Amino acid sequence: MITREDLKYVAHLARLYLSENEIEHFTEQLEGILKYIDQLNGVDIAGVEPTSHVFPQQNIFREDKLKPSLSEEEALKNAPVKQNGFFKVPKVIE
Repeated sequence: MITREDLKYVAHLARLYLSENEIEHFTEQLEGILKYIDQLNGVDIAGVEPTSHVFPQQNIFREDKLKPSLSEEEALKNAPVKQNGFFKVPKVIE
């Protein structure tokens, strides 16, 4: 299924530098992994609906509702420095 050249190509794309021993070792391992995964092709999935999750999902977020908020005066009450209705903070970009 996978050749040494395939593995070398993928390693090159991933900027991995493999020794000859590693290439041999990983080719065998990858071959075994792909054979194991190929068993899925033999599974009968007729009548099975595709799903994105194993368990049913529903919206778990609360409903958006308008609520009273802090006034500008309350929000800025404890601000050490304020300017034109905003918090004034020191510049952090040079």
